[in-house]
Amino acid sequence: MRFVLKLLLLLLILASGAFGAAWFWVQQPLTLSQASVELSIEPNTLPRDVAQAWVTAGVQTSPRWLYEWFRWSGQAKLIRAGSYEIHTGTSPRQLLDKMVRGDEALETVKLIEGWTFRQFRAALAKAPALKPASAAMSEAEIMAALGAPQLPAEGRFFPDTYAYSRGVSDLTVMRRALQAMQRRLDAAWAARAPNLPLKSADEALILASIVEKETGRAADRGLVAAVFVNRLRIGMPLQTDPTVIYGLGDAFDGNLRRRDLQTDTPYNTYTRGGLPPTPIAMPGQASLQATLHPDASRALYFVAKGDGSSAFSETLTEHNRAVNKHQRGIQ
Repeated sequence: MRFVLKLLLLLLILASGAFGAAWFWVQQPLTLSQASVELSIEPNTLPRDVAQAWVTAGVQTSPRWLYEWFRWSGQAKLIRAGSYEIHTGTSPRQLLDKMVRGDEALETVKLIEGWTFRQFRAALAKAPALKPASAAMSEAEIMAALGAPQLPAEGRFFPDTYAYSRGVSDLTVMRRALQAMQRRLDAAWAARAPNLPLKSADEALILASIVEKETGRAADRGLVAAVFVNRLRIGMPLQTDPTVIYGLGDAFDGNLRRRDLQTDTPYNTYTRGGLPPTPIAMPGQASLQATLHPDASRALYFVAKGDGSSAFSETLTEHNRAVNKHQRGIQ
């Protein structure tokens, strides 16, 4: 009986020592192969494989120890997929806490109001740690992959700053931007002012993209929108340079000439009435709101004053005087 008691006591001491050693290890900084170690965990990855992946990535410890810690903690099944980064000084306990919280290492990409889809793609191509899944795709293939094969790509993505996990596909960011634009467009269209000469939300998006490109000063946005709405209402051509430039594509050399205004394309709003067939850029929230709630004005013309603002006129005679004053220096 004494032998059994001594044996039990010895086992208890050994167990306590093992527990103490394990707890001490859990609290100590892990040795890393470099100052920081990154890992992307895919959905449904087993905890044992997560432990091995960290070791493969540069955590210099036993994958068995890591896995046993995940399992013993009772939180192994709570580990979330995502992109993670740990630095020198991170303990096994902190590592597990980070994965359970979903405390990911995120990057951001900023999309600017007035950018074209080509500029949007260029920004995504330069964004850090973003997988270029769409690099070899055409615009039509991208829209099909995003679940919107019937839509043109231009103007369909909301300009904003998007955070993403390292290693995700650029299509993931595109999908979020596409959905964000659709939500904002739907909301703006549902709350639109009455009696606008616009037949659909898509037409509102096209006009908003023109307002975006034509607005030099934020305070003028509502009046710029009013000019184009007034022109549409009376059947007057929009006669806006940004649509002509968009229609010229790569042929535009930075200098818009008279012959360009006379060269007919689907986007030349001097030679064709109504709206162009698609947006010409990504409009922001302010341009959506201005388009669907234009200022109360009878203005049909505006001209840049040279300081970012514009002069607005109701008649052609007033407009010609404004052109002489602000662009030709004739008082």
